[in-house]
Amino acid sequence: MSKKNAAVSGDTLSRLNRINPATNFLFNLMFLILALACFLPIIFIFIISITDNNIIRSEGYQILVTAKTFSGSAYEYLWGQRQTILNALWVSVYVTVLGTILGVMLTSLMGYVLSRTEHKLNNFLTILVFIPMVFGGGMTASYVINSQVLHLSDTMWILILPLAVSSFNVTIARTFFRTTIPDGIIESAKIDGASQWTVFFRIILPISKPVLATIGLFLAFGYWNDWFQAKLYIRNDKLYSLQAMLDRMQQNLDYLTKNPTAMLATASDLKKNMPQESVRMAIAFVVAVPIACVYPFFQKYFISGLTVGAVKG
Repeated sequence: MSKKNAAVSGDTLSRLNRINPATNFLFNLMFLILALACFLPIIFIFIISITDNNIIRSEGYQILVTAKTFSGSAYEYLWGQRQTILNALWVSVYVTVLGTILGVMLTSLMGYVLSRTEHKLNNFLTILVFIPMVFGGGMTASYVINSQVLHLSDTMWILILPLAVSSFNVTIARTFFRTTIPDGIIESAKIDGASQWTVFFRIILPISKPVLATIGLFLAFGYWNDWFQAKLYIRNDKLYSLQAMLDRMQQNLDYLTKNPTAMLATASDLKKNMPQESVRMAIAFVVAVPIACVYPFFQKYFISGLTVGAVKG
């Protein structure tokens, strides 16, 4: 009888959890539309980047590329400017990789400390971390501290340190460590004589891949897409990232003409021969594709990390 009752109970739960075909279709359609809304702009940017600039001026943006409208001049121009582009790409990659590694380590360390309720200053430090989520010191105060006190202007560190730690990421890490890591594991390690550093690096981090991947993706996206720090603090053209260079191009299409590496006579000739609109879109495409290719490799950890703190049944 018990097996029969269990089977009946299983059938009942299966019926209750079953999704109506019409509802399932609507959900799939909604997710398809959302996916297209995210993916189509990238395709549209690529189409503009391979469209003849004269066609764009005379007829506007084209949805379809034909033999008449196709032009690879934007990518040919970028290849001619490869020294400038590659230098900006190197800055973006360097800042993103180093900043993400540093940010993940600092955030996970802070989150672990705040997750230990036996720490005497736990409440005070939690409030201290939470305050910046509600109140900010302002742009002027940040600029004075970074440029006048720390003297970080025109250095790589000004692109890395201000974005390395955020209260939001620390809160995610704190919640994960508090709700997912059993206290018994930590207590057992301490009984065996393990120090706090040993517990953190050899026990906590290996079983914290979801939250580390989540924070890492947040930081990588933030570093890769950041242009504002360079706008405020960077004056050396060699320290501009791809995003900052694109921002300068959008504000002043003469930027690349000041860095001629192609074999053209003068800057005016360079400007005359530059396919301005398609070049901007080509750089935007080059900026967007690398970071978009990273996400699928961390998707399962990213989803697990985002569910930290969710209500459990």
